[in-house]
Amino acid sequence: MLAIFIFIFTLVLIIWQPKGLKIGTSAIAGAVVALSLGVVSFEDVWTVTDIVWDATLAFIGIILLSMVLDEIGFFEWAALHIIRASGGHGVRLFVLILLLGAGVSALFANDGAALILTPILLAKMRLLKLDPKAIFAFLIAGGFIADSASNPLIISNLTNIVTAGYFNIGFWEYARAMWLPNLVSIVASIGVLYIFFRKAIPKQVSLIGLPEPMSVIKNERLFHLSWGFLALMLVGYGVGDIYDLPVSVFALGGGIVFLLLAARMKAARVGLTLKTAPWQVVWFSVGLYVVVFGLKNAGLTDQIAVVLNWAIGQGQVTAVLVTGFMAAGISSVMNNMPTVMLMDIAIAQTGNEMLAYANLLGCNLGPKMTPIGSLATLLWLHVLDKKGVHIGWWEYMKVGLIVTPPVLLLALLPLAFSG
Repeated sequence: MLAIFIFIFTLVLIIWQPKGLKIGTSAIAGAVVALSLGVVSFEDVWTVTDIVWDATLAFIGIILLSMVLDEIGFFEWAALHIIRASGGHGVRLFVLILLLGAGVSALFANDGAALILTPILLAKMRLLKLDPKAIFAFLIAGGFIADSASNPLIISNLTNIVTAGYFNIGFWEYARAMWLPNLVSIVASIGVLYIFFRKAIPKQVSLIGLPEPMSVIKNERLFHLSWGFLALMLVGYGVGDIYDLPVSVFALGGGIVFLLLAARMKAARVGLTLKTAPWQVVWFSVGLYVVVFGLKNAGLTDQIAVVLNWAIGQGQVTAVLVTGFMAAGISSVMNNMPTVMLMDIAIAQTGNEMLAYANLLGCNLGPKMTPIGSLATLLWLHVLDKKGVHIGWWEYMKVGLIVTPPVLLLALLPLAFSG
């Protein structure tokens, strides 16, 4: 009961943010309380650190890289190209923006898509003079795809890095297993979101006043170099896979090298970039994991393992669907960051590590049912609020609760019927 109380108290602080209390500070405070009251031990803190260190360092690197690219206009350039490619056709614009979000999420993580792409898209929607209903549709859809398309690579989501590290899944092994579920997730997301928002999507959009894409690039030389650098980083992930190197070696290493390169070319300032980086996300991740480890000590993972063992006994289809939807349900009320760890530990107890992929689909897609389900959604809501767009919980959940389950079901089917 004490572990549950500490978790609920921490989650309330994270959501409520009294007097501007940061989410990372609240999570660390909860971890300190759990440690001081004996709900977790120092050995547990070390165990959690061992689980999340690679994901945390990789996330820092990806965010640093994203921030520099954003500073030179990379993402705005991409958004402008997408908008122009639509030719002013509303439905085509809707689909292309979702595909852009899927690409950004795959390469720069779902949190990067939420932090960086959201304000750019909002500004462009306002520039195009879309009405409030259309802006709401585009923003909600963009926020949804950031998570639903964060499955193809280990680097696409913190949950992926944590799980791959926990089960020692290689970079290409992971990509081979998840490319089809991710493709289905993207197609299903676009289809379901279009059906839901079809009345709000304008038939035509005026592109008058839209700037030329290259006009927003602040350093053309670094912009052109960035394409080769991104390709080199992907090669690095593959090489690291061969030699069993942590993904953070290339993610963090690449982020630091690119930041230093940008500073040398006077396209970024190291001090300012480091100061404005979302460090609260790091404290949030580590702190909340420690708090939730107290629930593991209280026996929650054992109970989850009992359910999973029953599902495994019913066959692969049942096991995959139960795992995915259980992860989704827990994530929607507990947040997917701690959920993925609890589910990973329970899956390891069953000995059926294939279910780790179903767990990731549940933890990456399921959280879209509620605003607290994923860190990317919390960041997305915060970014929008700062830009003057307030989306209430019920307003969000009216979409999330309807759209998420069918997309998750369709994404799980390739795993359910594989091999």
